[in-house]
Order: sequence, then structure tokens, then C-alpha cells
Amino acid sequence: MANNGDSTRKTGRLMWLLVWILALLLLTWFFQQKLEQDYYPNRQLQQLNSHTLVLEQNHQGHYLLDGAINGRPIVLLLDTGATQMAVPQPVAARLELPVGRKLALHTAAGQVTGYRTHIKVLSLGPLTLYDLDAIIMPSQGDEVLLGMNALRQFELTQRGSRLTIKYVTDEP
Repeated sequence: MANNGDSTRKTGRLMWLLVWILALLLLTWFFQQKLEQDYYPNRQLQQLNSHTLVLEQNHQGHYLLDGAINGRPIVLLLDTGATQMAVPQPVAARLELPVGRKLALHTAAGQVTGYRTHIKVLSLGPLTLYDLDAIIMPSQGDEVLLGMNALRQFELTQRGSRLTIKYVTDEP
């Protein structure tokens, strides 16, 4: 009889251990999802119409959105302080972007060497831009900086933590 009671207690302890492990896994998953949503709130892009997007600021004050260069997926970081688009070297290699002329660049981190490149097609959700110059930067980030050579084709309006991006066309 005592042996049967020990077996039941061991099974009970094992079940409680499994419940706690499952609870910790679920909490870890939940908070990971929350952190990702705080960093990247625009996974589900808000589209007002065929020419207008609305972006939410992340907890760092940045605007990120999914895009594509030459049909291949990327993450874009809007940077109104950048003259041109800047593609991190590992991303440029993954996208097989052409490496052009070497450039000496002056950045906030000091002088670095970059390379010119050309982007045939840039997609920002439903919006598409063509024939953009860009710079391949020696950084290790994952986000492509969307500079003013692309952003000048949009009307940007910020209200609070929202940024409305409207593609400006010559059409009525």
C-alpha cells in the first residue's frame, strides 16, 4: 500500500512540475510577443487608401515597416536625416545588390567606407518606387534606412505617435 502512495505522490509532483514549466513557457512566449509588438508595431500595416499608409511609432520613437527591394522582403526604418537610402552590408549581400563605386562617408560614428548601389524596385506595403540610388553601409543591422531620396516622394504628417505617409502623384 505504501508503495502505491509513493507512486501517486511522484506522479503528482511530476504533474505540478510540468504545469509550472508550461506556465513559464507561456509567460515567456507572451512577453516575447509583447516586446516584439512594442519594437515593431507596424507588422499589420494600416492603409487609409491606395496611396496612404499610417505608421505607429515604436517604443524607441522610430517608424518601421515591412517592405521589399527587388521583390525580396526587408524591414525599413524611416530616416528623414539620411540623404539616401542606406542598406547594411549583410542585407545588401543577401539581396545580391550590385556593388558600385567606393565612397568615403561621414556618419555620426565617424568616417566609414561605403559603396554605391542601385535599387530597381522598392515596395512599401502597397506603394512602389522605382530606380533609387542607395548606399551599402558597413553596419551589421537588419533594417534598411529609408532616406530622403525615397521619402521626398511622400507627404509625411506626424500627429502624436502616428505618421501618415501619402504618396504624392501627378495624377488628379
